[in-house]
Amino acid sequence: MPVFWINEHEMTFPHPTLAEPGGLLAVGGDLSPERLVLAYRNGIFPWFEDEGSFFWYSPDPRFILFPAEIKVYKSMRAVFNQNKFDYTLDTCFEQVIRACAQTPRAGQDGSWIAESFVEGYTELHRQGVAHSVEVWQNGALVGGLYGLALGRVFFGESMFSRVPNASKAGFITIVRALEKSGFSLVDCQQETAHLSSLGAHNIPRQQFLELLYRNAYERSLIGTWAFLDGAIVANPL
Repeated sequence: MPVFWINEHEMTFPHPTLAEPGGLLAVGGDLSPERLVLAYRNGIFPWFEDEGSFFWYSPDPRFILFPAEIKVYKSMRAVFNQNKFDYTLDTCFEQVIRACAQTPRAGQDGSWIAESFVEGYTELHRQGVAHSVEVWQNGALVGGLYGLALGRVFFGESMFSRVPNASKAGFITIVRALEKSGFSLVDCQQETAHLSSLGAHNIPRQQFLELLYRNAYERSLIGTWAFLDGAIVANPL
């Protein structure tokens, strides 16, 4: 299949089912808030930038987690029982995304989170659409993750950990809060052993797109997020 070129002056995307077998759908465009929201609503996300061009993906299958299916094994239950970490939402979004960009990852040479990604998603955070989870230990930021919330779907982007189990604990904490807040789906994009161990699994892209279609009618939780009684509340911007 062809890879489509996106004109940055046109707010459109090809249909996600036209992506190459590896998931690549299109090149070009920008990371404006409007384009990012349009992409995610249609099951598309930017993965990296090369010489000023953005690469947009819609993989098949899609790696997802239904919040009610989160797995918490004995080792992680001990982490929570011992209160090893504290957790916050949206207190230092840019610090979290930059930590995700700077964290070395096995099998990767550098990071796909270029400065343009930091700027684009931070602007979405200012608009109350992108959110961060912070994991603290003795007052230090030791882990976290960030993503977007549209309707009742949370689109996870990246996570980091500076001490063992910090990112897992943060992920489990936000998934539990999402479930309590009525969220139906966490998009994990592509398969990783880390998230597979927590209950994430692949579904056909068509099924994922059908879930997004139904989600389009759901109201988004816009604003600055905070935990309240194990759920999520959105405070006015």
